[in-house]
Amino acid sequence: MPDMPIYKKALEIFSLSRKISTYLNYDLSHLLIDGKEDQNIYFSGDIVQQSESLVPEIIKAEAEMYSENRYKHAATVKRLTNLLYKNCARLEISNSNGRDYIPILRKELKTFRKLQRNWMLTL
Repeated sequence: MPDMPIYKKALEIFSLSRKISTYLNYDLSHLLIDGKEDQNIYFSGDIVQQSESLVPEIIKAEAEMYSENRYKHAATVKRLTNLLYKNCARLEISNSNGRDYIPILRKELKTFRKLQRNWMLTL
């Protein structure tokens, strides 16, 4: 399983999202002028949580004996990918220097989506 392209790409996305989130947190953790926190800081945590969940769902789908359950896990992977993409779009409009790295993550997500389509056909 670790030699599967989708598995490797999911690990890359997790690593990249964690690094981007760390960079974004530094810029977004300061309070705004009105004393409130920047709401975009939550999206930076979301991309880490969602990307972290990709690998276990891929493993569960591959290990499942029944095709119906495989498709449930594959649907979860698809939903997580879509959420990641949406959160990247939200972070691109944030007030942070780290937003320049978000297009890199989105590019990796596009590649992951292509791998995901092929992977779903093999389930």
